[in-house]
Amino acid sequence: MSRRDEIPPGTLYLLILQTLALNVELHGYEIANSIQLRSDDVLQVEEGSLYPALQRMLIKGWVKAEWGVTAGNRRARYYKLTAAGRKQLVLEVSQFERVMGAIARVIQPA
Repeated sequence: MSRRDEIPPGTLYLLILQTLALNVELHGYEIANSIQLRSDDVLQVEEGSLYPALQRMLIKGWVKAEWGVTAGNRRARYYKLTAAGRKQLVLEVSQFERVMGAIARVIQPA
């Protein structure tokens, strides 16, 4: 069984935006599942974090949502990235790379 780690603080928006950028539209479970699969089961997004984040992203205009029906014939909200969301993704990636570069410099042996 793979070890799962917590999603680093401040990266949930980045992960959701990138997941939606790679897909036309997804419902919440598909977003969480995609992140888990693409991370080789290292990252797991909990419902208690995912849906509030998606709601904030709706308010910010980064995503839009429409009700639909899943393959299993269940009602679900499907999320799509907006133009503002694509711009935010570029910003989130840039900030992440800057922070990761700084962390890499700090942890390098002297």
